[in-house]
Amino acid sequence: MTQRAPFSNDPGVMGMLGSLALSVVRPGAPTLALRSLRWQRDLQRLGVRLAYPVVHDAGMLLAAPSDQLAIGPRASVASLSRVPGGQELTAGYEALIGELANSEAAHRARTFRLSDDMIAVVLSKILGSISDNVSAEPPYPMQMVSDASLFERADGRLAELFSSMDRTFEWQSLAAVCKARLRILTMADALDLDTLRLLGVLGAEGVAGASVQVDLLAAMASPSANDVVNFSLDILPSVLESKTRPGLTMRAGEGFGGIGTRGSVDALVLSELAWDSDDFVRRVLDNEVLYYAKESVAEPAGRRHVLVVDASASMRGDREVFARGMALATAKKLVLESEDVSIRFFDSRLYEAHRSHGGKLPTAYVLSFAGEHGRNPSRVFSELVTALDIERAHDPREIVVHVFTHAALYIPRGLVQAIKQRARIGAVFILPSGGGALDLDYLDLLDAKWIIDHDTLAKRDARARKAKDILGEIGTRN
Repeated sequence: MTQRAPFSNDPGVMGMLGSLALSVVRPGAPTLALRSLRWQRDLQRLGVRLAYPVVHDAGMLLAAPSDQLAIGPRASVASLSRVPGGQELTAGYEALIGELANSEAAHRARTFRLSDDMIAVVLSKILGSISDNVSAEPPYPMQMVSDASLFERADGRLAELFSSMDRTFEWQSLAAVCKARLRILTMADALDLDTLRLLGVLGAEGVAGASVQVDLLAAMASPSANDVVNFSLDILPSVLESKTRPGLTMRAGEGFGGIGTRGSVDALVLSELAWDSDDFVRRVLDNEVLYYAKESVAEPAGRRHVLVVDASASMRGDREVFARGMALATAKKLVLESEDVSIRFFDSRLYEAHRSHGGKLPTAYVLSFAGEHGRNPSRVFSELVTALDIERAHDPREIVVHVFTHAALYIPRGLVQAIKQRARIGAVFILPSGGGALDLDYLDLLDAKWIIDHDTLAKRDARARKAKDILGEIGTRN
């Protein structure tokens, strides 16, 4: 009776765990199942209202390695066959999940290590409007406490918990999913896997979970985002190779990172005890005794980088692709070098900063952002001066401003001088298709500048080579 109390006292737990009797995907660990609670909650926020086993099963196919999943009924078919047509419906649902598990989208998504936000968005793309065909309401709250032990204890009692409540909502969800089989498989095959791959590499950080999902949905629906993704994937390998190796330290951590000549007795390399007492004393005095060392924790970033990306109408097409792809690759390079990075767009005004967190970038935001307010360089860079003053008041570290724009960005020279007094500044200029030279009166104030002509921009290989050359120089200039 003591094990049954948590289920009987909480309708949400009984309702959601009991619905897993219809599930046909069993994760290898209950901690994996906890993630599905987040997907269920986020899908409801996005307007997709389906029974928990559908969300659980489809999400597991995207999130967990195949060796950590088992596909097959989780409860006795006989216990579910009392519902008219239930046995045929569960068989059809299991067949659909099997097809989805064998799809290219599921196979590749498992290798991308998608975040919960990304999985929720992918599920909303696949399952979409299917919930419109479900008219029943669940007789329990669609939420429960995140406790892995509940999944373990419920596993042998799924049929009992399932029969304890009206399950019209679950049966309607299964019926709607089976009826939409062709649509679900088509949407899975149509997923932009390159975008998912890029998001997996760079991350999809944002201000809050809801805004991340909105950006992800917009990125996956943007026609121009795919071009930025492809360009980014062309140049990112050269960036990822530049990752610095961690140093060694005596601080506590998981595992050893190498061998050093400083440490505590418990980290002593055991072979040192093979020396006789005189030689061991000599090695101690000469600082030759070897100890296992931990990997060091990254020190606070030495500089802050502000990437300012032009989103005005002059940056459409190939210019937009190059600027945004370069901004993402530059940000990734700097993050790997343990630098602090934020990205800001501008058109006729300067938009809010989106910062990297834990090595993850606001990738979806960069892919989906759309500027719609003309051009006003004087206002934009006046706002940037003010923003730099505020940042310097809170953090004395050096600031580096990187601007990605076109060749006709006419900033008053006095504003560039004001920025120069507060930060170092470099710029990537993209020339117009008609050609011409770069003629701006503030070029001599820049610490670094790079120029991209139209011929380079129009050729994929030349464009990628130029981008890699620029990335090789960014971050190395003193």
